[in-house]
Amino acid sequence: MPLILLLAIFIPVFLMMMLTPYLTRKTESFGVTIPEEVYSSKELKAMRKSYLISTGVLSFIVLLLFSILGLTVANHEQTISILLTTGIALYLIVSFIIYLTFHRRMKILKEKSDWAANKSQQVFINTSFRNQRLNHSNYWFLFSFVIIIATIIITIQLYSLIPEQIPMQYNFAGEVTNWVDKSYRSVLSMPIMQLYLMLLFLFINTMIAKAKQQINAEKPEESMHQNVIFRRRWSLYIIVTGTLLTIMFSFIQLSFIYPINQQLLTIIPLLFSFIMIIWAIVLSITTGQGGSRVKGKFGKNGNVIDRDDDKYWKLGQFYFNKDDPAFMLEKRFGVGWTINYARPLAWIILLAIIGLAIGIPLLLGI
Repeated sequence: MPLILLLAIFIPVFLMMMLTPYLTRKTESFGVTIPEEVYSSKELKAMRKSYLISTGVLSFIVLLLFSILGLTVANHEQTISILLTTGIALYLIVSFIIYLTFHRRMKILKEKSDWAANKSQQVFINTSFRNQRLNHSNYWFLFSFVIIIATIIITIQLYSLIPEQIPMQYNFAGEVTNWVDKSYRSVLSMPIMQLYLMLLFLFINTMIAKAKQQINAEKPEESMHQNVIFRRRWSLYIIVTGTLLTIMFSFIQLSFIYPINQQLLTIIPLLFSFIMIIWAIVLSITTGQGGSRVKGKFGKNGNVIDRDDDKYWKLGQFYFNKDDPAFMLEKRFGVGWTINYARPLAWIILLAIIGLAIGIPLLLGI
C-alpha cells in the first residue's frame, strides 16, 4: 500500500519534468529566446525528444530504487523518510544538470544559426491588458478564513475534550508515530499554519494579476488572449487548492476532539496530494506556459520577434534585471512564475515567506 501511494504521487511529478520543454512558450527553448517559427524545426524537435528520454531514464531509475526501497524497508518509517528525501534531492540535482546540458547546446545552436538576423526585435505592451479580469476574486478566500476561524473557536471551546497527548504524525498503516503534549500552543498550531498558507495563497493570487505583462510580439492579439486564460485558470487552481487544504487540515484538527478513523487521516492527505498533482499536470498540458497551448483565434505571425533578453536570465532560469520594475514574471523553463532577483523587495518577500514557513513551526513547537 505505501509503495502504491508513493508511485501514484511520484509518477505524475516525474512525467511533468519530462514534458517541461513541450509546455514552455514557443518563443523560448531551454531558457533561450527563439523566434516562434523555429520551435518546430528538426533540431529543436530532436532536442526536446532527447531531453524527454534523458529525464525519462533518470525517472525510471529513481522509481525503481523507490520500489526496491518500499519492498525492503517498508516497516522502517524513519529510514524511508531519510532515503526518500535523499533520493528526491539527488533527482533534482541530476535533472538540473541535464537541463544545463541542453541549455548550453541551445545557446550554441542559436549563436550558430543567427535566427533573428532579418527580424526586428520589439517589446509589445497592451495598455488595456490590466483592464481585463486577470484572476478570480480574492473574496473566494473568505470561505477558507471562515472555516479556519470556526475551527479555532471549536478547538478553544472543546479544549477539555482533547486528550493530554496529541498525535502529530502517522505512518502508512494509520499508526501514530509522533505525539506532543496538549497545550493551547500545540492544539492551535495547525489553524495558525492554515492562516499562514491562506495568506500566502491570497498573495499568490494577487500577484497572478500583477505579474509582468508578457505578450508575443509576433502574435500580440492571440498571445494576450492566451495569457488572460492562463492567469485565470491558475488563479482558479490556487483558490480551489487553498479551500481544499483548509477543509483537509480542519478535518485533521477535529480528529483531536472527535473519534475519526486514523487510516483516513493518512489516506485523505495522500489522495488530496494526488488529485492536486494530476490537476496541475492536466492544467499545464492543456494551457502551457503563458497560455501557449491554448488554441489561438487571433492574428498571424508578423515580421518582428520578442526582444532578446537572454543576458538577464542566468542559466536560463534566474532573472536579474535591476532596470526592470517588475517583481514577478513568467518562468523561462516550466510553467508558472518566478521573481526578479535583482529587486531587493523580491528578496525581502521571498525570505519573509521562507522565514515564516520555518519560524512558525519552531515557535509553536511542531
